[in-house]
Amino acid sequence: MARDRINFFFLNLGHLFDHLFMLIFATVAALALATEWGMTYGELIPYAMPGFVAFGIASIPAGWLADKWSRTRMMNVFFLGAGAASIATGFATTPLQIGAGLLVIGLFAAIYHPVGIAMVVHGRVKTGMPLAINGVFGNLGVASAALVTGVIIDLYGWRTAFIAPGVFALGLGIAYWTFQASDKREVSEAKAQKSAGTAAMALDRNVLVLIFAIIFFTTALGGLIFQSTTFALPKIFDERLGNLATSATEVGAWAFMVFTVAAFAQLVVGYLVDNHSVRTVFAFVAGLQAILFFLMLELTGVAALVVSVGFMLVVFGQIPINDVLIGRIAKSEWRSRAYAVRSFITFTVMASSVPMIAWLHATWGFTALFMVMCGVAVLIFLAVLKLPRTGAVLARAASPAE
Repeated sequence: MARDRINFFFLNLGHLFDHLFMLIFATVAALALATEWGMTYGELIPYAMPGFVAFGIASIPAGWLADKWSRTRMMNVFFLGAGAASIATGFATTPLQIGAGLLVIGLFAAIYHPVGIAMVVHGRVKTGMPLAINGVFGNLGVASAALVTGVIIDLYGWRTAFIAPGVFALGLGIAYWTFQASDKREVSEAKAQKSAGTAAMALDRNVLVLIFAIIFFTTALGGLIFQSTTFALPKIFDERLGNLATSATEVGAWAFMVFTVAAFAQLVVGYLVDNHSVRTVFAFVAGLQAILFFLMLELTGVAALVVSVGFMLVVFGQIPINDVLIGRIAKSEWRSRAYAVRSFITFTVMASSVPMIAWLHATWGFTALFMVMCGVAVLIFLAVLKLPRTGAVLARAASPAE
């Protein structure tokens, strides 16, 4: 039991660093490189694109390797590879070099979601709360990236903003490797995965296909909502909060506060899906999103801040639900690949949402964005209603996700 807790802690730290690594450059480009290299922010941002593309696409082979080879060894590769790549990126002297460094970071960072999340649910009867805790760590990585990177830049320079997290990740990788090597149990991971029973074995094929179709459909739409809200929130606060946010520091502080508070909504949702119908919880979360986005259409000031906290709570709260469903219905020997497909869909849609935000804002403003988000939430709600009403897999945790 103690080893399981330590392993879970490593997986949670991995999720935090996964999102932190992917967002270091955003702050470095805005606060340091634009001045030091004499380039505009718009000229620098394209160098981050290869890394984000790799982050999505490479999740597919990462999930396949984890299922066919070893999940624990793939996690070692994640820690050591991402750490080394981040350190190397800190020594870049040209935009092409930093772009290459970000590409390699993205390749290694792509390992985490299909592998780490499959390890989080493995062997657990109730997966909602563990996934929620793991999700909180990931969202804290998102929320703290700008703050941590900014502080390091001010104190030590932008190169250290890449090097310091890289060194820390290398240390975690060595510690995790040592921890795994100390396990005296001689059990073949591949055999354990193949012999493990799962709830998927009890599902009719047509029902399984229907559930996966709904999972991937709502994953795509949920990714669109998540990226649109998290990416646009600072600008929304800049335009809507009035005297509450009169400087970049105040805007950033409000955004950090909202993201941090919202991250813990996953704990509530995790508890609910462990003890109540996933279909009911999912429908409630999606319906509440639609209502709050509609309320936000023209709000400003304190009311806009309060409703923003509300919609970010349910946006973040939705994150673990699809992972819970996959953990319950996917067989262990191909579960990493199922999570890989989910990650690929999520990050592909998230990347495509950025130009949509820019177009909507430039043409009609954020009112149009909230109208679109409201409509997307309604589509998720309608899709969730198509989930089967009965069955132990959807009702509550009934058997371990081996």
